[in-house]
Amino acid sequence: MGGKASSFLILFAAMLWGTTGTTQALAPETAHPISIGAVRLAVGGLFLLILVLVTGKLSLRDWPIKAIVGASFCMALYQPLFFSAVSSTGVAIGTVVAIGSAPILSGLIEWAYLNTRPTRIWWFSTGISIIGCLLLFADKESVSADPVGILLALGAGLSFASYTLISRGIAGDHSSLSLVAIVFTLSAIFLSPFLLIYDLSWIRSVRGVVASLQLGIVATGAAYLLFAKGLSNVSPSTAVTFALAEPMTAALLGFLVLEESLNITAWTGIFLLVIGIGILIWSPKNEKMTA
Repeated sequence: MGGKASSFLILFAAMLWGTTGTTQALAPETAHPISIGAVRLAVGGLFLLILVLVTGKLSLRDWPIKAIVGASFCMALYQPLFFSAVSSTGVAIGTVVAIGSAPILSGLIEWAYLNTRPTRIWWFSTGISIIGCLLLFADKESVSADPVGILLALGAGLSFASYTLISRGIAGDHSSLSLVAIVFTLSAIFLSPFLLIYDLSWIRSVRGVVASLQLGIVATGAAYLLFAKGLSNVSPSTAVTFALAEPMTAALLGFLVLEESLNITAWTGIFLLVIGIGILIWSPKNEKMTA
């Protein structure tokens, strides 16, 4: 699979992640965000585990245990950090800091630990995309930059960047389906205590069941399977930049499904996100960068 094909797989995965906001908005009002995150991983992990068992692709031989546990812990940590950041400092700032910081942190980690210096094209396209993300969330709500919330959002960004980096190191040697099945099953186990802390009565409603299945199967299982497949030919920093398509998709779904309004600033942000991601995909240097 070539670099551009892998890039589109990751881009599609990010678009599937972008459906989570709309799904949560349509979920029962009694559903706590952290309980939704825990249920999302539980359903997604179970779905992937069943899928890998049915297809007979589960193999536990020669797996790097430390890397698997590390990736699982990062993914499990991302959920409460992100939702707590959004709750503490608001959707706009929490999302921008968490999702916007992830590409930068990923690029710096690659540079420091893998001695792989991101290209100028990557810095340029990532910068445009992050500016687009900032504009997309501008004027969404009154700004309340809570320091604790910002730290939590940075922790979420670091968790996602670290998950991507670790998964990239495993993806080339093992089945993508086996990788995500094992990682998300462990992640769900790590977050299982939250299922005992928060009220889960909302799951018994029709809306709750539909929301849980959509979040678990589509926005987690299918999305991260595509993400893992794409990682085999795309660098972690590039993959995390493509993930900025998530807030763009969420905004467009909010506009089309939830009838939310988008002002000229938000549309400018969407335009910049499309330009930034497009430059990264179609750049002649993309093949070298993703090899």
